Amino acid sequence: MKWLLVLSVLLSCTGMSVSSSCTVEMSPSSAVVKFGDPLSANCSSSSNQTASMGWESIFETVGLQKGVSSVLFKVDYVVHWDVGPMCFINLHDGTQCVESLPVTVYKLPDSVSMTQPGQLGPMIEGEKYRMWCDIVNVAPVANVSVHWYKGDQIIYTEKHEGSTPYPDNILSAFDLTAQRGDNGTQFWCEAKLDLLPPVPNMPTVQSKPQEVIVLYSPAFTQPENETLEISDGTKIILDCTATGNPTPVYSWHFPHSVQRTNTKQDESQAILTPSFELPGTYHCTASNTQGTMTKYFTVVEGPRDRTTFAALVGGFTALGVLLLISGVFFVTPEGTFSCNKGSYLKGQPTSSGPV
Repeated sequence: MKWLLVLSVLLSCTGMSVSSSCTVEMSPSSAVVKFGDPLSANCSSSSNQTASMGWESIFETVGLQKGVSSVLFKVDYVVHWDVGPMCFINLHDGTQCVESLPVTVYKLPDSVSMTQPGQLGPMIEGEKYRMWCDIVNVAPVANVSVHWYKGDQIIYTEKHEGSTPYPDNILSAFDLTAQRGDNGTQFWCEAKLDLLPPVPNMPTVQSKPQEVIVLYSPAFTQPENETLEISDGTKIILDCTATGNPTPVYSWHFPHSVQRTNTKQDESQAILTPSFELPGTYHCTASNTQGTMTKYFTVVEGPRDRTTFAALVGGFTALGVLLLISGVFFVTPEGTFSCNKGSYLKGQPTSSGPV
Protein backbone atom coordinates (compact mmCIF):
# COMPACT_ATOMS: atom_id res chain seq x y z
CA MET A 1 0.00 0.00 0.00
CA LYS A 2 1.08 3.57 -0.58
CA TRP A 3 1.50 4.45 3.07
CA LEU A 4 3.68 1.40 3.68
CA LEU A 5 5.84 2.36 0.73
CA VAL A 6 6.21 5.85 2.18
CA LEU A 7 7.11 4.36 5.55
CA SER A 8 9.76 2.14 3.97
CA VAL A 9 11.24 5.06 2.09
CA LEU A 10 11.40 7.11 5.29
CA LEU A 11 13.11 4.28 7.09
CA SER A 12 15.70 3.87 4.34
CA CYS A 13 16.34 7.60 4.17
CA THR A 14 16.73 8.07 7.92
CA GLY A 15 18.80 4.96 8.35
CA MET A 16 16.41 3.50 10.93
CA SER A 17 16.32 -0.26 11.37
CA VAL A 18 13.24 -2.34 12.08
CA SER A 19 13.75 -4.51 15.13
CA SER A 20 12.95 -8.19 14.86
CA SER A 21 12.15 -8.34 18.58
CA CYS A 22 9.60 -5.61 19.04
CA THR A 23 8.26 -4.73 22.46
CA VAL A 24 4.85 -3.85 21.02
CA GLU A 25 1.70 -5.07 22.74
CA MET A 26 -1.74 -4.97 21.05
CA SER A 27 -5.09 -4.90 22.82
CA PRO A 28 -6.88 -6.75 21.40
CA SER A 29 -4.21 -8.92 19.74
CA SER A 30 -6.58 -9.41 16.79
CA ALA A 31 -9.96 -7.99 15.88
CA VAL A 32 -13.14 -9.14 14.16
CA VAL A 33 -15.44 -6.35 13.02
CA LYS A 34 -18.62 -6.24 10.99
CA PHE A 35 -18.46 -4.12 7.85
CA GLY A 36 -19.71 -0.64 8.78
CA ASP A 37 -19.11 -1.01 12.54
CA PRO A 38 -16.52 0.93 14.61
CA LEU A 39 -13.07 -0.41 15.41
CA SER A 40 -10.62 0.50 18.11
CA ALA A 41 -7.33 -0.93 19.39
CA ASN A 42 -4.60 0.12 21.75
CA CYS A 43 -0.88 -0.20 21.06
CA SER A 44 1.55 -0.02 23.97
CA SER A 45 5.28 -0.41 24.57
CA SER A 46 6.92 -1.94 27.62
CA SER A 47 10.32 -0.41 26.75
CA ASN A 48 11.66 2.53 28.73
CA GLN A 49 13.56 3.64 25.62
CA THR A 50 10.42 4.67 23.70
CA ALA A 51 10.85 7.99 21.96
CA SER A 52 7.59 8.19 20.01
CA MET A 53 4.61 6.08 18.88
CA GLY A 54 1.99 6.19 16.12
CA TRP A 55 -0.47 4.29 13.88
CA GLU A 56 -0.70 3.95 10.11
CA SER A 57 -3.77 2.68 8.23
CA ILE A 58 -5.76 3.22 5.09
CA PHE A 59 -8.40 4.94 7.20
CA GLU A 60 -6.35 7.54 8.93
CA THR A 61 -2.96 8.10 10.48
CA VAL A 62 -2.46 8.60 14.19
CA GLY A 63 0.44 11.00 14.08
CA LEU A 64 3.70 10.52 15.90
CA GLN A 65 3.28 11.12 19.62
CA LYS A 66 6.35 11.73 21.79
CA GLY A 67 6.81 10.74 25.40
CA VAL A 68 3.93 8.23 25.49
CA SER A 69 3.87 4.51 26.25
CA SER A 70 0.61 3.76 24.39
CA VAL A 71 -1.44 5.12 21.55
CA LEU A 72 -5.09 4.47 20.59
CA PHE A 73 -6.32 3.66 17.10
CA LYS A 74 -10.02 4.31 16.48
CA VAL A 75 -12.33 4.58 13.48
CA ASP A 76 -16.08 5.14 13.59
CA TYR A 77 -16.97 3.02 10.55
CA VAL A 78 -15.02 0.24 8.89
CA VAL A 79 -15.74 0.69 5.20
CA HIS A 80 -12.76 -1.17 3.74
CA TRP A 81 -12.23 -4.94 3.56
CA ASP A 82 -8.45 -5.01 3.82
CA VAL A 83 -7.68 -2.94 6.89
CA GLY A 84 -4.41 -4.05 8.53
CA PRO A 85 -3.52 -1.01 10.69
CA MET A 86 0.12 -0.91 11.88
CA CYS A 87 1.54 0.42 15.10
CA PHE A 88 5.15 1.65 15.13
CA ILE A 89 7.42 2.60 17.99
CA ASN A 90 10.60 4.63 17.65
CA LEU A 91 13.27 4.01 20.26
CA HIS A 92 15.97 6.47 21.36
CA ASP A 93 18.71 4.41 19.69
CA GLY A 94 17.04 4.82 16.30
CA THR A 95 15.40 1.38 16.27
CA GLN A 96 11.82 1.19 15.08
CA CYS A 97 9.37 -1.60 16.11
CA VAL A 98 6.44 -2.22 13.80
CA GLU A 99 3.44 -4.47 14.56
CA SER A 100 0.29 -4.96 12.47
CA LEU A 101 -3.14 -5.64 13.96
CA PRO A 102 -4.86 -8.63 12.30
CA VAL A 103 -8.39 -7.49 11.47
CA THR A 104 -11.10 -9.64 9.92
CA VAL A 105 -13.94 -7.69 8.36
CA TYR A 106 -17.06 -9.79 7.89
CA LYS A 107 -20.43 -9.48 6.28
CA LEU A 108 -23.43 -11.79 6.67
CA PRO A 109 -24.99 -13.11 3.42
CA ASP A 110 -27.67 -11.06 1.75
CA SER A 111 -29.64 -14.28 1.27
CA VAL A 112 -29.42 -18.07 1.49
CA SER A 113 -31.72 -20.11 -0.72
CA MET A 114 -32.05 -23.76 -1.67
CA THR A 115 -33.24 -24.99 -5.05
CA GLN A 116 -36.56 -26.71 -4.71
CA PRO A 117 -36.33 -30.48 -5.32
CA GLY A 118 -39.93 -30.32 -6.46
CA GLN A 119 -38.84 -28.42 -9.56
CA LEU A 120 -37.70 -31.75 -10.97
CA GLY A 121 -40.93 -33.48 -9.92
CA PRO A 122 -41.29 -36.13 -7.21
CA MET A 123 -38.19 -38.18 -6.43
CA ILE A 124 -37.98 -41.92 -7.07
CA GLU A 125 -36.70 -44.17 -4.30
CA GLY A 126 -33.09 -45.24 -4.88
CA GLU A 127 -32.27 -42.50 -7.39
CA LYS A 128 -29.72 -39.72 -6.75
CA TYR A 129 -30.60 -36.02 -6.82
CA ARG A 130 -28.40 -32.93 -6.47
CA MET A 131 -29.54 -30.03 -4.33
CA TRP A 132 -27.99 -26.56 -4.44
CA CYS A 133 -27.57 -23.94 -1.72
CA ASP A 134 -27.00 -20.42 -3.05
CA ILE A 135 -25.28 -18.00 -0.65
CA VAL A 136 -25.17 -14.40 -1.87
CA ASN A 137 -22.63 -11.68 -1.02
CA VAL A 138 -20.83 -12.98 2.06
CA ALA A 139 -17.35 -12.15 3.43
CA PRO A 140 -14.84 -13.51 3.96
CA VAL A 141 -15.61 -16.70 2.03
CA ALA A 142 -12.68 -18.54 3.67
CA ASN A 143 -14.59 -18.42 6.96
CA VAL A 144 -17.91 -19.71 5.64
CA SER A 145 -19.20 -23.19 6.42
CA VAL A 146 -22.40 -24.52 4.88
CA HIS A 147 -24.54 -26.95 6.87
CA TRP A 148 -27.19 -29.14 5.25
CA TYR A 149 -30.09 -30.27 7.41
CA LYS A 150 -32.65 -33.06 7.23
CA GLY A 151 -35.24 -31.91 9.71
CA ASP A 152 -33.21 -30.77 12.73
CA GLN A 153 -30.21 -33.02 12.02
CA ILE A 154 -27.05 -31.92 10.21
CA ILE A 155 -26.37 -34.42 7.40
CA TYR A 156 -23.54 -32.67 5.54
CA THR A 157 -21.08 -29.83 6.16
CA GLU A 158 -18.98 -28.08 3.53
CA LYS A 159 -16.10 -25.74 4.39
CA HIS A 160 -15.15 -23.18 1.75
CA GLU A 161 -11.70 -21.95 0.90
CA GLY A 162 -10.49 -18.62 -0.38
CA SER A 163 -8.02 -15.86 0.27
CA THR A 164 -9.86 -12.73 -0.78
CA PRO A 165 -11.32 -10.57 2.01
CA TYR A 166 -13.96 -9.20 -0.33
CA PRO A 167 -17.60 -10.39 -0.48
CA ASP A 168 -18.42 -13.15 -2.92
CA ASN A 169 -21.14 -15.68 -3.75
CA ILE A 170 -20.96 -19.34 -2.74
CA LEU A 171 -22.74 -22.31 -4.31
CA SER A 172 -22.84 -25.49 -2.25
CA ALA A 173 -24.02 -28.86 -3.60
CA PHE A 174 -25.45 -31.88 -1.77
CA ASP A 175 -26.27 -35.24 -3.38
CA LEU A 176 -29.29 -37.05 -1.95
CA THR A 177 -30.13 -40.68 -2.66
CA ALA A 178 -33.89 -40.72 -2.16
CA GLN A 179 -35.26 -43.15 0.43
CA ARG A 180 -38.85 -43.83 1.40
CA GLY A 181 -38.11 -42.46 4.87
CA ASP A 182 -37.33 -39.09 3.25
CA ASN A 183 -40.89 -38.69 1.99
CA GLY A 184 -42.50 -35.66 3.62
CA THR A 185 -39.21 -34.61 5.27
CA GLN A 186 -37.92 -31.05 5.10
CA PHE A 187 -34.40 -30.24 3.90
CA TRP A 188 -32.68 -26.88 4.29
CA CYS A 189 -29.22 -25.28 4.30
CA GLU A 190 -27.50 -22.74 6.49
CA ALA A 191 -24.49 -20.41 6.11
CA LYS A 192 -22.33 -19.82 9.16
CA LEU A 193 -19.27 -17.61 9.65
CA ASP A 194 -16.55 -19.22 11.78
CA LEU A 195 -14.40 -16.35 13.05
CA LEU A 196 -11.49 -15.96 15.48
CA PRO A 197 -11.86 -14.50 17.93
CA PRO A 198 -15.46 -15.72 17.94
CA VAL A 199 -18.23 -13.16 17.80
CA PRO A 200 -20.76 -13.61 20.63
CA ASN A 201 -24.24 -14.56 19.39
CA MET A 202 -23.13 -14.62 15.79
CA PRO A 203 -26.32 -15.15 13.75
CA THR A 204 -26.64 -17.71 10.97
CA VAL A 205 -28.60 -17.26 7.76
CA GLN A 206 -30.88 -20.12 6.74
CA SER A 207 -32.74 -21.06 3.61
CA LYS A 208 -36.45 -21.77 3.50
CA PRO A 209 -37.12 -25.48 4.20
CA GLN A 210 -38.16 -27.57 1.20
CA GLU A 211 -40.35 -30.67 1.62
CA VAL A 212 -39.28 -33.73 -0.35
CA ILE A 213 -41.74 -36.08 -2.06
CA VAL A 214 -40.45 -39.60 -2.69
CA LEU A 215 -42.34 -42.23 -4.68
CA TYR A 216 -41.81 -45.83 -3.53
CA SER A 217 -43.32 -49.27 -4.10
CA PRO A 218 -45.78 -50.94 -1.67
CA ALA A 219 -44.55 -52.77 1.44
CA PHE A 220 -46.84 -54.82 3.68
CA THR A 221 -47.18 -53.75 7.31
CA GLN A 222 -47.60 -57.40 8.40
CA PRO A 223 -45.54 -60.49 7.43
CA GLU A 224 -45.88 -61.31 3.75
CA ASN A 225 -47.51 -64.73 4.19
CA GLU A 226 -49.86 -65.89 6.93
CA THR A 227 -51.60 -69.11 7.98
CA LEU A 228 -54.92 -68.81 9.80
CA GLU A 229 -57.17 -71.45 11.38
CA ILE A 230 -60.94 -71.59 11.15
CA SER A 231 -62.51 -71.41 14.60
CA ASP A 232 -66.18 -72.11 15.33
CA GLY A 233 -68.28 -68.96 15.14
CA THR A 234 -65.31 -66.57 14.81
CA LYS A 235 -64.69 -64.30 11.84
CA ILE A 236 -61.30 -64.29 10.13
CA ILE A 237 -59.59 -61.05 9.06
CA LEU A 238 -57.13 -61.20 6.16
CA ASP A 239 -54.97 -58.07 6.51
CA CYS A 240 -53.27 -56.89 3.32
CA THR A 241 -52.52 -53.34 4.49
CA ALA A 242 -49.45 -51.87 2.75
CA THR A 243 -47.63 -48.55 2.72
CA GLY A 244 -46.53 -46.89 -0.50
CA ASN A 245 -46.49 -43.66 -2.44
CA PRO A 246 -48.77 -43.27 -4.33
CA THR A 247 -51.30 -44.98 -2.04
CA PRO A 248 -51.53 -48.66 -3.04
CA VAL A 249 -54.57 -50.12 -4.81
CA TYR A 250 -55.70 -53.59 -3.69
CA SER A 251 -57.16 -56.62 -5.47
CA TRP A 252 -58.18 -60.01 -4.03
CA HIS A 253 -58.36 -63.60 -5.28
CA PHE A 254 -60.61 -66.08 -3.48
CA PRO A 255 -60.59 -69.86 -4.00
CA HIS A 256 -64.39 -70.10 -3.73
CA SER A 257 -66.64 -68.25 -6.15
CA VAL A 258 -69.34 -67.58 -3.58
CA GLN A 259 -66.91 -65.43 -1.60
CA ARG A 260 -65.99 -63.21 -4.54
CA THR A 261 -69.42 -61.61 -4.56
CA ASN A 262 -69.32 -60.83 -0.83
CA THR A 263 -65.99 -58.96 -0.52
CA LYS A 264 -64.97 -55.56 -1.87
CA GLN A 265 -61.99 -55.93 -4.16
CA ASP A 266 -60.40 -52.53 -3.47
CA GLU A 267 -60.07 -52.77 0.32
CA SER A 268 -56.96 -53.65 2.30
CA GLN A 269 -58.78 -56.23 4.45
CA ALA A 270 -61.04 -59.18 3.70
CA ILE A 271 -63.33 -60.47 6.46
CA LEU A 272 -64.48 -64.09 6.34
CA THR A 273 -67.64 -64.44 8.43
CA PRO A 274 -68.71 -67.83 9.86
CA SER A 275 -71.07 -68.28 6.89
CA PHE A 276 -68.16 -68.03 4.43
CA GLU A 277 -65.25 -69.55 6.37
CA LEU A 278 -63.86 -71.96 3.83
CA PRO A 279 -60.35 -73.44 3.77
CA GLY A 280 -58.07 -72.64 0.87
CA THR A 281 -55.34 -70.27 -0.33
CA TYR A 282 -56.28 -66.62 -0.62
CA HIS A 283 -54.06 -63.85 -1.95
CA CYS A 284 -54.13 -60.13 -2.49
CA THR A 285 -51.98 -57.66 -4.43
CA ALA A 286 -51.04 -54.12 -3.43
CA SER A 287 -49.87 -52.04 -6.38
CA ASN A 288 -49.00 -48.49 -7.38
CA THR A 289 -46.97 -46.80 -10.11
CA GLN A 290 -43.72 -48.02 -8.52
CA GLY A 291 -44.46 -51.73 -8.22
CA THR A 292 -46.70 -54.59 -7.12
CA MET A 293 -46.50 -56.89 -4.10
CA THR A 294 -48.49 -60.09 -3.44
CA LYS A 295 -49.41 -61.59 -0.10
CA TYR A 296 -50.76 -65.14 0.49
CA PHE A 297 -53.10 -66.37 3.23
CA THR A 298 -53.55 -70.08 3.90
CA VAL A 299 -56.83 -70.79 5.71
CA VAL A 300 -57.00 -74.25 7.29
CA GLU A 301 -59.52 -76.20 9.36
CA GLY A 302 -58.90 -75.70 13.05
CA PRO A 303 -59.49 -78.39 15.71
CA ARG A 304 -63.21 -78.79 16.51
CA ASP A 305 -64.48 -78.54 20.09
CA ARG A 306 -65.28 -82.25 20.76
CA THR A 307 -66.69 -81.51 24.22
CA THR A 308 -69.39 -79.29 22.78
CA PHE A 309 -70.14 -81.79 20.00
CA ALA A 310 -70.46 -84.66 22.51
CA ALA A 311 -72.77 -82.60 24.70
CA LEU A 312 -75.04 -81.86 21.74
CA VAL A 313 -75.21 -85.54 20.69
CA GLY A 314 -75.88 -86.60 24.26
CA GLY A 315 -78.63 -84.05 24.61
CA PHE A 316 -80.44 -85.20 21.49
CA THR A 317 -80.15 -88.88 22.56
CA ALA A 318 -81.63 -88.22 25.99
CA LEU A 319 -84.48 -86.24 24.46
CA GLY A 320 -85.30 -89.11 22.13
CA VAL A 321 -85.40 -91.62 24.99
CA LEU A 322 -87.74 -89.41 26.99
CA LEU A 323 -90.08 -89.01 24.06
CA LEU A 324 -90.22 -92.75 23.49
CA ILE A 325 -90.94 -93.41 27.16
CA SER A 326 -93.74 -90.91 27.24
CA GLY A 327 -95.28 -92.35 24.09
CA VAL A 328 -95.28 -89.12 22.26
CA PHE A 329 -93.42 -90.68 19.37
CA PHE A 330 -93.57 -94.27 18.15
CA VAL A 331 -92.19 -96.14 15.23
CA THR A 332 -94.66 -97.27 12.57
CA PRO A 333 -94.33 -100.65 10.90
CA GLU A 334 -92.93 -98.80 7.89
CA GLY A 335 -90.05 -97.56 10.07
CA THR A 336 -91.18 -93.92 10.28
CA PHE A 337 -91.88 -91.80 13.34
CA SER A 338 -95.49 -90.88 14.09
CA CYS A 339 -97.19 -88.86 16.78
CA ASN A 340 -99.64 -90.62 19.15
CA LYS A 341 -102.33 -88.30 20.44
CA GLY A 342 -104.82 -90.05 22.77
CA SER A 343 -105.04 -93.38 20.89
CA TYR A 344 -105.93 -91.53 17.72
CA LEU A 345 -103.85 -91.92 14.58
CA LYS A 346 -104.36 -88.97 12.31
CA GLY A 347 -106.27 -89.93 9.20
CA GLN A 348 -107.54 -93.33 10.60
CA PRO A 349 -110.52 -94.31 12.84
CA THR A 350 -109.88 -95.35 16.40
CA SER A 351 -109.69 -99.11 17.02
CA SER A 352 -111.85 -100.32 19.98
CA GLY A 353 -110.69 -103.87 19.84
CA PRO A 354 -109.80 -106.66 17.56
CA VAL A 355 -111.67 -106.76 14.27
